[in-house]
Amino acid sequence: MTQSIMNRFRLDGRTALVTGGARGIGEATSAALAEAGARVILTDRDLDAATETATRISANGGTIIPAALEVTDSAAVNAAARDLVAAHGPVDILVNNAGIARSNIPAEKMSDDEWLSVLDINLNGLFWCCRAFGAPMLERGAGVIVNVGSMSAEIVNRPQEQAQYNASKAGVHQLTRSLAAEWAPRGVRVNAVAPTYIETAMNAYVYDDPELMRHWIGGTPMGRMGRPDEVAAVIVFLASEASSLMTGSIVLADGGYTCW
Repeated sequence: MTQSIMNRFRLDGRTALVTGGARGIGEATSAALAEAGARVILTDRDLDAATETATRISANGGTIIPAALEVTDSAAVNAAARDLVAAHGPVDILVNNAGIARSNIPAEKMSDDEWLSVLDINLNGLFWCCRAFGAPMLERGAGVIVNVGSMSAEIVNRPQEQAQYNASKAGVHQLTRSLAAEWAPRGVRVNAVAPTYIETAMNAYVYDDPELMRHWIGGTPMGRMGRPDEVAAVIVFLASEASSLMTGSIVLADGGYTCW
């Protein structure tokens, strides 16, 4: 018998792990997953911030478990995958949200550290997590991974120079497709969401720069930035059985930015 459409969005009985969950899209995603019925392991490199956010979300109901996770350290990711699974059971849903952006760095002036620091979190760290948490999913023959990419993987942002960020997110999109193709026959789905500019602390500086805001908002047909909860809603969809036929998909949530 076919499951009812609305019930397919429910995540009851599943355990989800979110990286970079202490703020922004990660916080909104953790709250949304919990609202959908999942038990959420909210991870962040800052355990105090993770604990504070988990406590705040839990006040509205649901189970939120804070944990420290440094995604750039592959050995630490492997250890966390082992220890968290031992303590809380298998991870059914992995949301790779941890990421940073550094802009206004012309490519010809970019230092090794300015390049590597972004790639290490946005792309390498995402792969370490896919590998560590994906392997047990493959053994069970079931699991869902949702990666947070960016519209910056599809276009070159202007006027800010950010070649390393754009390249890292393009890598996320292609890695998403590659893992989806490899792992679909073994029961694991891998998709990504590609947001526009989102109202987070990371992007707050735009409000003090009218020229930058003109480019960001003027280039968006909807005429506004997105909200973290709007991205979280797409992530819940991709994490649920409502998207059961989807793998290797990159879902743009960009207010129409890439239409122009």
